Amino acid sequence: MQTDLLEPQIHPTAVVDPEASLAPGVVVGPYVVIGAKVTIGPNCRIGPHAVLEGRLTMGRDNRVFPGACLGLAPQDLKYQGSDTEVRIGNGNTFREYVTVNRATEGSQITQVGDGNLVMAYCHIAHNCTLGDRIVMSNAVQVAGHVTIHDSAVIGGALGIHQFVQIGSLAMVGGMSRVDRDIPPYCMVEGHPARVRGLNRVGLQRSGLDSIHGAASLQELQNVWKLFYRSEMTMAQALEQVRNRWRHGPAATFSRFMEDSLAPGRRGPLPATRG
Repeated sequence: MQTDLLEPQIHPTAVVDPEASLAPGVVVGPYVVIGAKVTIGPNCRIGPHAVLEGRLTMGRDNRVFPGACLGLAPQDLKYQGSDTEVRIGNGNTFREYVTVNRATEGSQITQVGDGNLVMAYCHIAHNCTLGDRIVMSNAVQVAGHVTIHDSAVIGGALGIHQFVQIGSLAMVGGMSRVDRDIPPYCMVEGHPARVRGLNRVGLQRSGLDSIHGAASLQELQNVWKLFYRSEMTMAQALEQVRNRWRHGPAATFSRFMEDSLAPGRRGPLPATRG
């Protein structure tokens, strides 16, 4: 039976504002609180004691576990009550006591894409942008204005500094301290975190070689070595690779490094030597 043909099922102890919009197939558990500006797409399941407030828009097939709080005001001293927003895509899982805060000012948003797994006790702060298929392990604390790209894997019990960017298919070891950008396809770990090498297992599982050809991974290895294993500075390495690759993983890596080295950015993490 297709649940999206059913009317929303709301537990009698839940408090749902009559102005909230709940699509067919939504299931709301005991003691849930849902505010007036919340929109929930088809077939979402909202677990007991969850709180959904503010301008929160959620797509279909999301799962919100007990105690999660989505769309509440940001923990930011600059916040002056603006009607900001959280937008969440489809097929995400927010485990127990996850918090996702609204943006701080004006028309800004906090955005979460599709198919992400956010494990228990994670915090996603104001103005963050998460892509698709990210795995975020327990107790990850993400500060404001952080961007995490598609298919990144974030280990548990760590902090990510504000304005940091984490590239696609990066893997971050648990209990690391992430205070600068993490390039795509890299594996990092440590306190403070350092680049340890390419995320080879993740690259193999991703099927990038079948999409871009086997030579594409060798090109990625070559450009990684220029930045992290040559005697050049990163600025010198960037001059070597700028416009050299226009497609594939090497081009994605090069563009990320160019953006990260731009004025006003935190810059990429250094690597361990050897």
